[in-house]
Amino acid sequence: MAEAAHATVLLEPVVLLSAAVLAVPIAKRIGLGSVLGYIAAGVAVGPSVLGLFAEPGRVTGVAELGIVLLLFVIGLELNLSRLWSMRRDIMGVGTAQILVSGALIALYPFFVAGRSLPASIVAGLGLALSSTALVMQLLEERREVEAPHGRTAFAVLLMQDLAIVPLLALVAFLSPLPRADGGPLWLAAAEMLAAVAAVVLVGRFLLNPLFGLLARSGAREIMTAAALLVVLGAAALMAAVGLSMATGAFLAGVLLAESTYRHELEADIEPFRGLLLGLFFLSVGMSVDLAVVRANWAGLLAAASVLTLTKACAMYAVSRVFGHSHPTAVRASLLLAQGGEFGFVLYSTAAAAQVMTPEHATLLVALVTLSMALTPLIVRLGPLLIRERPGAEPEEDFSDARGSVLLIGFGRVGQLVAQVLLRRGFALTIIDSDVEQVEAAARFGARVHYGDGTRLDVLRAAGAGRARLIVVCTDVQDTTDRVVTLMREAFPDTPCVVRAFDRRHALALRRTGVVEVRETVESALAMGREALVSLGVPAGDAEAVERDVRRRDQERLALQEAGGLYAGGGQYTVRPEPLEPPLEQRS
Repeated sequence: MAEAAHATVLLEPVVLLSAAVLAVPIAKRIGLGSVLGYIAAGVAVGPSVLGLFAEPGRVTGVAELGIVLLLFVIGLELNLSRLWSMRRDIMGVGTAQILVSGALIALYPFFVAGRSLPASIVAGLGLALSSTALVMQLLEERREVEAPHGRTAFAVLLMQDLAIVPLLALVAFLSPLPRADGGPLWLAAAEMLAAVAAVVLVGRFLLNPLFGLLARSGAREIMTAAALLVVLGAAALMAAVGLSMATGAFLAGVLLAESTYRHELEADIEPFRGLLLGLFFLSVGMSVDLAVVRANWAGLLAAASVLTLTKACAMYAVSRVFGHSHPTAVRASLLLAQGGEFGFVLYSTAAAAQVMTPEHATLLVALVTLSMALTPLIVRLGPLLIRERPGAEPEEDFSDARGSVLLIGFGRVGQLVAQVLLRRGFALTIIDSDVEQVEAAARFGARVHYGDGTRLDVLRAAGAGRARLIVVCTDVQDTTDRVVTLMREAFPDTPCVVRAFDRRHALALRRTGVVEVRETVESALAMGREALVSLGVPAGDAEAVERDVRRRDQERLALQEAGGLYAGGGQYTVRPEPLEPPLEQRS
């Protein structure tokens, strides 16, 4: 009997893990992303298909901890000063997006579906909220959290998370039911402020000493337990006073962002966050009532289309009003075009308060889930919409371009080259054709101009004719060749240092009279030197080997430059050839 009970308890996690292990790799393989895979797996094991989970709500309570841990990890990546720098997007763009989207969406249920005004208002404002879990997961998968549109989307999501409290208060205000006397409003507000103050004080003065004490004990599992305790404790305290659990976790993360134990905490939380966030998306899929979807498929499809279009247009307009570029506005608007998980809480509360009918709440939950499932596909429209707007490229003013060095390309290589030149005191004029790269580069101490280095008019305007040196750091070989050809024709007397892609490219560039630097040579030689040191070779001997290999490589390159690709009777070719024979060939 006991063994049978244990098997029953283990059956549900086995089913969930099996569904995820099967569905997520398939979804990622066909390009749909892990989120859609989790949702599809939840639909499959839920009551509407296989019926392995008759009560999806049993999973949802645990799964919501995934959102809590996600917000904590996000908070760890920020600090108070950085959060303050985002205040314009949080308070400005975030508030405007909720109000504009909510007002526009409310028109559909009120005028088209014939719902009551209170129900339409709650429906519109609820659908104005987007899914923090879904959007942040997509940004992390695409490595775009720190991109301009990623930061904008996160700021809006943070404001939406904070808005759930006043929205729940609005439901209570609109409810026709007699209100229970829960005490004066000022007392509830004081409780919320006291909870926030408690989290701030504990995070500011107690957590660092606590984690220091635990770290000295040497028990790693206790550090993990303490990290979970901090997150869940802050979330529980906020929930107890009527605030969002996610808000408490986020605040705890922000307060620990400057802690010396930040990376340790993030590493401890990460496995739990990933699993619970996947469980959350599984629960979303299990909550889909396919019977409701089948009975109302036409209306849901129309509503999903209207919702996506309305939210995307509203977010785009708000972003542009607040000064964001066209690419940033497009990408952020497509990311935030779905409904969010907090809508589930809002609509169940509204149905219980008789602000809307249970049938209306069920349709809205289905609509939110459908919109979340479609988001990974909608996000793919971004590059198409951005390419259709070539006029979004800025018109750069080169009137202040007075640098003695013109640097073309401000990617990974260009940024390091710029630091070397700036450190020696040379004034730079930097141009790059990536709009977002230009926007993000101001912190390097030299203005980065938008411009296409393959255009002669741009080079002239940037001062190529009067520069002491031109440095080409573009990362596409064809682009580099076009820039070099143009410069050697128009400015033949100006010295030029060029980034070469490989050995063959270096030889081609040498024939034009420029100084070429192969992009991988120095890093590879440095890595080989460090490998020798790590193997016990004395540092001086390792450096001597490095110099010898560099010398022989340059000799080979000089022979190939003088005699062609097969100079030396085939001894030196452009094909990869070892400078040292393998050990088994030495005798």
